[in-house]
Amino acid sequence: MRSIRVAVIGAGPAGIYAADILTKEHPGARVDVIDRLPAPYGLVRYGVAPDHPRIKEIIKALKRVLTREEIRFLGNVDFGTDLKLSDLHEYYDAVVFATGAMADRDLDIPGIELTGSHGAADFVSWYAGHPDVPAEWPLEAESVAVVGAGNVALDVARMLAKPADEQLVTEIADNVYQGLKLNKAKDVHVFARRGPAQIKFSPMELRELSHSPSVDVIVHPEGFEIDDAGQKAISSNKGTRLVVDTLLKYLETEPTGAPHRIHIHMCQAPTELLGEDGRVTAIRTETQELIGDGRARGTGEFTDTPVQAVYRAVGYLSTALPDVPFDEGSGVIPNEGGRVLDLDGENVRGTYVTGWIKRGPVGLIGHTKSDAKETIDNLLADLDQLRAPAHSEDNAILDHLTARGVQFTTVEGWEKLDAHEIALGEAAGRDRIKVVPREEMVRVSRS
Repeated sequence: MRSIRVAVIGAGPAGIYAADILTKEHPGARVDVIDRLPAPYGLVRYGVAPDHPRIKEIIKALKRVLTREEIRFLGNVDFGTDLKLSDLHEYYDAVVFATGAMADRDLDIPGIELTGSHGAADFVSWYAGHPDVPAEWPLEAESVAVVGAGNVALDVARMLAKPADEQLVTEIADNVYQGLKLNKAKDVHVFARRGPAQIKFSPMELRELSHSPSVDVIVHPEGFEIDDAGQKAISSNKGTRLVVDTLLKYLETEPTGAPHRIHIHMCQAPTELLGEDGRVTAIRTETQELIGDGRARGTGEFTDTPVQAVYRAVGYLSTALPDVPFDEGSGVIPNEGGRVLDLDGENVRGTYVTGWIKRGPVGLIGHTKSDAKETIDNLLADLDQLRAPAHSEDNAILDHLTARGVQFTTVEGWEKLDAHEIALGEAAGRDRIKVVPREEMVRVSRS
């Protein structure tokens, strides 16, 4: 069996699953999982709210993969700066891109550029302790709008409404805790364009909104419409049925007078952000009506809700990579079954893609596994066509990075950082305190 070396760019679930599948299906494979961050796990570490420890359980499974002998983690290595695509093909038989989606999809309405208008992905990165975002976040608004009908919108609403002290049982970073202590938000308005049967919340996320004694969840009856398509979805899909049941319970529950409130408005589409002196003062929405097939249309009836900040949670977006084909319209690397295609639709030899940058930011972890399987199956089918690298020795890429002055981290370094964060937490009576500054992460990892 031919021995091959493969670089996977991106150490989130998509990249780690690809490495796992490849090394299990081809025992002659050795894989370097390369990431621009000093720590692995991608959106599991930096895209999940700190009060969701159950979701972070997946880290245990990912760690088992990264610590296998035939897989190596190289962190704090930036593709495009520390390594170019031509470099990678000098050291690897094939390259698999799994860089995911971390940017915010645009919301093209007037006023979106006003101060106080934010992308939800940026806010998520801040409260998840991402090292490459500012350490502080403006939280002066007392009334806030969140635009979107998915779990990210719920996470943002919950983090804005939940008192900071209730987060101390989590791994929340110190700068995030201090920032949330200054948060002035009292009312958080979540706007969904369609009705309760079309909302993309998961049942668990929706139920968790009411777990804080400091938060009332208020579902507004206006827009609580279920059309024929919605009835079919409720009858055929357990998740949809549970979401609608939970929304009904919130609708029928009297507010307790809690100091913070999350308002859920359905059949309301944002049309404009209003402002004064360059700052957001309100969001204008148009009432929608369902037309029977799950779609909605505007009624011409508008409502202005006073707010001082708006978070758009309308989807994640992948970003282009240097020297790699990219479809700006769909936000993915053009591919056929994971084989990267150039502008002429021809396969780019030895270059593959998996995860959200392959198929767009949709689907759960299970989809990521099947997605990686397709890509790896095609890579293995192409073995005879892959060009052997000029330098295939184990330490060749390490020597290259060292010569360039790159302070890369390893899985052993991650274990040091992991232990360090746990020790910080133990000293404060908590499970963990996440380290945020990149320099400190690298220092601890390389100590």
